[in-house]
Amino acid sequence: MAAPKGSKKAGEGDKVKKAKIAANSVKKATTAKDHKVRYNTHFFRTRTLALPRTPKFQRRLNTALTKKLDKFSIIKYPLTTEKSMKMIEEINTLVFIVDSRANKEKIARAVTELYDVKCVHVNTLNRPDGLKKAYVRLSPDQDALDVANKIGII
Repeated sequence: MAAPKGSKKAGEGDKVKKAKIAANSVKKATTAKDHKVRYNTHFFRTRTLALPRTPKFQRRLNTALTKKLDKFSIIKYPLTTEKSMKMIEEINTLVFIVDSRANKEKIARAVTELYDVKCVHVNTLNRPDGLKKAYVRLSPDQDALDVANKIGII
């Protein structure tokens, strides 16, 4: 069966297109790709697109919900060991276990507010069990024994 006079054979149009593309590419000059000159031997990772995070839930607690340090949460309890008793009697110093986030200024302020005494000096140390110990030295005009009796240590 012969194809009708006006139509081309199936696939002939594709061959013509391909031939034109090939002819155009032959006419153009080939250009060599320029290579980037590298001056050191280290390869650096390319910076890719950093999308903003869209978390499904909050991973960290809100700072407003975390407990604030007030005078009652700073001082946990007084220590009643033999060493602390000796310090109360001889050096006019009270010993407390305090919150680990509290600093010396906060500890001194909490002691003055809770027990109505004037603090001269505060020394702190972090114990191996994770608790913080505070040595609170009282002013010479106040007696640590009286304060200890008022607290209920002795």
